[in-house]
Amino acid sequence: MPMMDILRDCWKLLLVLFLGNVVMALEVPLDPKILEGLPQPPTITHQSPKDYIVDPRENIIIHCEAKGKPHPRFSWTRNGIHFDIDKEPKVTMKGHSGTLTIDISGGEKVEAYEGVYQCTARNEHGTAVSNNIVIRQSRSPLWSKERIKPIIVQQGVSLVLQCRPPAGLPPPIIFWMDNNFQRLPQSQRVSQGLNGDLYFSNVMTEDSRSDYICYARFPHTQTIQQKQPITVHVLNMDAINETMAAYFNDTDLFGDAPAEERSPSFLVPTGSTSSKLVLRGQVLELECIADGLPTPELSWSKISGELPTKRAFYLNFQKTLRIVNVSEADAGEYRCKAKNRLGSVHHTIRVTVKAAPYWIDAPRNLVLAPLEMGVLTCRAGGNPKPIISWSINGDPIENAPPDSSRKVEDDTIIFTDVQTGSSAVYQCNASNEYGYLLSNVFVNVLAEPPRVLTPLNKVYQVIMNKPALLDCASFGSPLPVVTWYKNSRTGVLVGDPFVFYENGTLEIPVAQASNNGKYTCVATNTFGISENHVYLEVKEPTRILKQPEYKVVQRNRDVVFECKVKHDPSLVPTTTWLKDDGELPDHERFIVNPDSLTIIKVTENDEGTYTCITNTTLDQDSASAQLTVVEQPDAPTDLELTDHGARSVQLTWTPGDEHNSPIKKFLIQYEDALHDRGTWHNLTEVPGTKTTAHLKLSPYVHYSFRVMALNDVGYSLPSQPSHQYKTNPAAPDENPSEVNGTGTEHNNLVISWKPLTSLQSNAPGLQYKVMWRQKDVDKDWTSVTVANVSKFVVAGTPTFVPYEIKVQALNKYGHGPKPAVVVGYSGEDLPVAAPEKVRVVVQNSTLAEVYWEPVPPNTLRGKLKGYKVYYWKERNLHKHNGHGHSHPMEQQTLNFTGNRSHGKLPGLHPYSLYMVNIRVYNGRGEGPPSNNHQFETPEGVPGRPAYLKVTESNLDSLTLEWGPPHEKNGRLTGYTLQYQSVNNTNEFSQLEEVSVPANETSITLHNLKYSTRYKFYFSAKTHRGSGPRITEEFATIMDAAMASRQVDIATQGWFIGLMCAIALLILVLLIVCFIKRNKGGKYPVKEKEDAHADPEIQPMKDDDITFGEYSDNEDHKPLKGSRTPSSGTVKRDESDDSLVDYGEGGDGQFNEDGSFIGQYSGKTERDTVQGHESSEAPSPINAMNSFV
Repeated sequence: MPMMDILRDCWKLLLVLFLGNVVMALEVPLDPKILEGLPQPPTITHQSPKDYIVDPRENIIIHCEAKGKPHPRFSWTRNGIHFDIDKEPKVTMKGHSGTLTIDISGGEKVEAYEGVYQCTARNEHGTAVSNNIVIRQSRSPLWSKERIKPIIVQQGVSLVLQCRPPAGLPPPIIFWMDNNFQRLPQSQRVSQGLNGDLYFSNVMTEDSRSDYICYARFPHTQTIQQKQPITVHVLNMDAINETMAAYFNDTDLFGDAPAEERSPSFLVPTGSTSSKLVLRGQVLELECIADGLPTPELSWSKISGELPTKRAFYLNFQKTLRIVNVSEADAGEYRCKAKNRLGSVHHTIRVTVKAAPYWIDAPRNLVLAPLEMGVLTCRAGGNPKPIISWSINGDPIENAPPDSSRKVEDDTIIFTDVQTGSSAVYQCNASNEYGYLLSNVFVNVLAEPPRVLTPLNKVYQVIMNKPALLDCASFGSPLPVVTWYKNSRTGVLVGDPFVFYENGTLEIPVAQASNNGKYTCVATNTFGISENHVYLEVKEPTRILKQPEYKVVQRNRDVVFECKVKHDPSLVPTTTWLKDDGELPDHERFIVNPDSLTIIKVTENDEGTYTCITNTTLDQDSASAQLTVVEQPDAPTDLELTDHGARSVQLTWTPGDEHNSPIKKFLIQYEDALHDRGTWHNLTEVPGTKTTAHLKLSPYVHYSFRVMALNDVGYSLPSQPSHQYKTNPAAPDENPSEVNGTGTEHNNLVISWKPLTSLQSNAPGLQYKVMWRQKDVDKDWTSVTVANVSKFVVAGTPTFVPYEIKVQALNKYGHGPKPAVVVGYSGEDLPVAAPEKVRVVVQNSTLAEVYWEPVPPNTLRGKLKGYKVYYWKERNLHKHNGHGHSHPMEQQTLNFTGNRSHGKLPGLHPYSLYMVNIRVYNGRGEGPPSNNHQFETPEGVPGRPAYLKVTESNLDSLTLEWGPPHEKNGRLTGYTLQYQSVNNTNEFSQLEEVSVPANETSITLHNLKYSTRYKFYFSAKTHRGSGPRITEEFATIMDAAMASRQVDIATQGWFIGLMCAIALLILVLLIVCFIKRNKGGKYPVKEKEDAHADPEIQPMKDDDITFGEYSDNEDHKPLKGSRTPSSGTVKRDESDDSLVDYGEGGDGQFNEDGSFIGQYSGKTERDTVQGHESSEAPSPINAMNSFV
């Protein structure tokens, strides 16, 4: 049998699901024009609550509103019997409504109208009924008169003050106050329970008072009832003994001890366990109040699970656990625990959750077409499980006439093949012992053709990439089928990217510009067809391109938040700025521009979050940024000196406001009013997290302290100075520093030191004891005491001998610590010996290495500093035969510090005679020089030739002349001349080379091409090789006959006539162009002339008409007929060397740009002037030939 029930339930569920899908989409629209012509059974739209408590001072109004077509008629029952309103003079019914008004203004008793009321609304299509409305009068009875005796209790015991208010409807709200209508203070020790009583876990003497008053406020009548005041006297044992002594001859009956401390026990609830029943959806309140001394602490837990953290709250100092919106999962055992230092106790509360009926699937109205199927479902939950009963038009369905189209299955009614005229209102009642639910639903059988409810030609605007929803709301019975078309009705919209909803809506999930256009929806059923057109416009989204950024700004500075927006051109955006989600302050300092917000001279009140919101009619975008206003911290306050010591004190302070920039550190300063009044000195720093510092102090100082705070903005103002703190005098703690002994003369010793400051003196009468003795010679110290000086001169000392030196501080209170010994030397004298065995090893033409033997130490007569090498050039070797004489060059010096015996001499001139000598030097000066030693440098490569120029230019030959190098650097062995021709495209021919003897200064080159540029590379050479070359360009002249022909052509009559004809033709074309332009036509003469301009017919500059030489110092050009790079970039030739590569003390000099201008400075003036000109300028000869 159970298996059969399961199968039947499964079949019923499948049938309900199937039928539900068939009919669920047919709903009657709210359009008044449609509703006007449609019949509709009654529907209750508004009614009074089931439990209706009324105020006896006001008229009773019982609401009952309903709608239907035709409009319903209303009637009432009272306590299950028809309530005849016509026979009740004090009862009226509102027109076109079922709402009752009971007039009790004439003194009628409300009790006469208490009862259970039910409203009925009916028309020709059915009957709807309201809930059972229970009318009860609100009651607020008076407190019964009673005489309350004063309560006398011993300190430390527990106490309960009972309220026990009169029963009211609804129950009153309880609170405790005093005679001044001030709420009595409550705490973990004293609190009010859920029943209204006042509980003391333990009483104290301050609890004594005579005005503990319990008040009850009745909500409906808004009246407050007051209980008689309660007096409480809390006595300690001394007071009790004094009271009893008068009766018992001063005998101490109770002793001096108060009530003993005790472990917790519960005042509420009693016992170890209790139970609580709560209904689903209500509020569960569990209470535990404990007695104990000291006052116990309360905690809660759920034994069978976890407490619902989001719905559980602790009230009344943890004594009450409240769980809102209770569900079945909240059932179980809860434990409250009270503990103090003497022990603990717990109580278990078993919570049971029941449930009044609640809807799982509430029934919904059915609109069916004739012969359709439908289902009414009424599913409700509850504990215990609710009983479902059905009624039709207010009568039990069992009493209704049989209907073959209707079948009742427990909580479901199934309709098949419904007929016109079978409309009715069905009532579903779900009830259990804790309440009931009543729902009215109608079944309306209609036969209607389709109607499209969406307005005609409606325009939908959406943002690109957002969903577009095109409505086609329709109504008909049976339910119409909706079909969509775009632009025309030739093709039906189906499948991706379209989504079709049962209510007829068409969705385009991601709208694009291609979706713009006209859409047509067609609604069809068995009774007709209806269509509508709508339009879709897809817009560009609104975006904030430049968002405001987080700003940290100092006070009184300006700040700008940017907010640049991009939007669809057809939409008008509006930009709004908010501060902390509210409006901007109405102040002229806030300047709103189209793309920004500017705040002038920000203050601390301007801090917050600023949001830029850009709205259009379709979308919006927003961006926020935080503004933090910072400034220097406020000055610290409340400086206090504690832990006073002879040499220390503790300083504490209170930091000032950080102003949004954390304090990094505190600077502590002091003023010495005794020695330096008015001047503040830095003493120490402490991290910004500390507010105290242990300060180490010096004796004999009158201290005042102040503190400054530092953050990222800067230092605060100084705090107010602390109280003055004086330290006592004492002997010096330290001796002078930087003790030194040196001689200023060869027979003295100057002892110097850094004096102590007034702060270091520790007492008045500061002096210095200066002590010295010759090291390893004297045993006894010689001493002298001086004051107000920082040096002492010892006369008559040997030359440069070591002395041991000590300086000790002393004052009126004693000597300083034992001084350290410092070794110094008496004065130096000049060395008496010269270095010997000087020799030179020549490394190359510009570098030599010199060697010598150091002088004996006993001849130094001071501290060795090093050796100085003096050297100079006597003459060039190629002039040694007496035909010429060169003056010696300026003497040069190289210093070699330390005990050296050799060094390098760089930057020498090749092929030259040099002299060198060496001297030792100490701190006093130089000794005598060594004997002069001479050496010669070998040959080197020569410098650049002095110049290269052309002296004669012919058709096929050029005569070149040059000057020898200024720096020959040896014997010249000859010259090397290389040359190659250059055409108009800067292409080079094969390189030719000629060797020229050293005694020649000119050469003639034959068999050259006429009217041709040539590039020449010329260098000198010695036995060591070729030196840097000089580069020039020269050209041969053109043929004289050709030049005359060119001149003759220019003077011929036919040539002049041709030029005039061309000019006339151009003039005619310009006139035609001007006429067409005035007529609106276009004739692009200028564009065509620009496009076909002859690149060779260019005006010649005056600088181009030159037939002499063409200089080009750009040695980067190729030597083998290659094409010059079009980029124009060049590289310096490898021969452009520099003597800067040689390290110590050369003769080289440098320009401002760092280029070397030493021995290779033979560049001609022509090099400088013409070296920057382009080598690609067209030849003037070729330019003239282009006219032939």
